[in-house]
Amino acid sequence: MPTLRCALVPLVAATLALAASSASAAETTYTATLSGSEHVPEAIKTDATGDLKLVVSADGRKVRYVVTVKDILNPAAADVHLGPAGANGPLVVKLFPTRGAAPKKGPFSGVLAEGTFDASDLIGPLAGADLEELLEQVRAGTAYLNVHTNDGVDPPNSGPGDYRLGEIRGQIK
Repeated sequence: MPTLRCALVPLVAATLALAASSASAAETTYTATLSGSEHVPEAIKTDATGDLKLVVSADGRKVRYVVTVKDILNPAAADVHLGPAGANGPLVVKLFPTRGAAPKKGPFSGVLAEGTFDASDLIGPLAGADLEELLEQVRAGTAYLNVHTNDGVDPPNSGPGDYRLGEIRGQIK
């Protein structure tokens, strides 16, 4: 009987350790601080600021996000792009406007966008990719959020980003 008990102790310990590591899998949070000084190709003098918070689910399949801005004028879009600091890159996830939301007119402060996205929301060079590919870019420091503005006049200009006076940007870390 002692031999069986000796064999079971390591097995039970290993099972408990595996259960504990599975239970301890946690969400991961990434952030970005947005300002005009991060705008590319050149800094923009603006009072607008903002923050991005991304929370990746423990299983890595979904991301919750909140984009908060202050003192921005005519926010037209908020997008995650691939690219290192100081360089522009392709858009890979649209955070605002989505699901019927419209660009905001005039001055705006507050939560611009919040929701969730998963691999099915990836576009551009990451369309059809696993969410892990975007997360690898985030961990490498080669993803950023850009809040685009427009001129606020109907009909709108030719697209977000054409009127850059108040745009803000920040690398996701």
